[in-house]
Amino acid sequence: MSKVKQIILYSCVAIFALGAGSLLRTLLSEAYQTELSSEESQQGAQAILSASLPDLQGENQEVSQWLGKVMVVNFWATWCTPCREEIPEFIEAQKKYGEQGLIFIGIAIDQADKVKMFSQEFGINYPVLVGSFNTWSLLEAAGNRHSALPYTVVINRSGELVENYLGRVDLKKLEKMVIPLLNEAPKIEQSLQTS
Repeated sequence: MSKVKQIILYSCVAIFALGAGSLLRTLLSEAYQTELSSEESQQGAQAILSASLPDLQGENQEVSQWLGKVMVVNFWATWCTPCREEIPEFIEAQKKYGEQGLIFIGIAIDQADKVKMFSQEFGINYPVLVGSFNTWSLLEAAGNRHSALPYTVVINRSGELVENYLGRVDLKKLEKMVIPLLNEAPKIEQSLQTS
């Protein structure tokens, strides 16, 4: 086989492999979106809202302190490539929608010193909490049946888990979910207004 034919053959194989890999990644990310029952959603929200984890200064923070805001809770790690890819978009979304009541909460399952260095390097502008390997049980309670990262859940102003994403979150898809939630009042307030 001539050199030119080999180059063409290798190029075709490489293009095919890239295309197949991209398609597989898309299919897998769609396939692993888990539909949660209302009971599972409620249990997941309760588990997350009852969590208390240290922040980057080592002080415990109750996740429930952000109840009343639309929360995007992202479980991640510094060694996780898709996590590293989505965080800059989360930073931008926090800047864009923070004043409207959106709060991203990063829960890193990693070593505190690595998380602190990473957060400073990337300029993360939202709360970052540090979970231990015990945090995997929190992930499972929130519907992550595959024990994989990143895993992101959306909790509305009333404290209900309304969406979950396994794998890298597409920001446009996330915005379609979050923007209407920003315009909703918590159910508690709604019931007080109608009485």
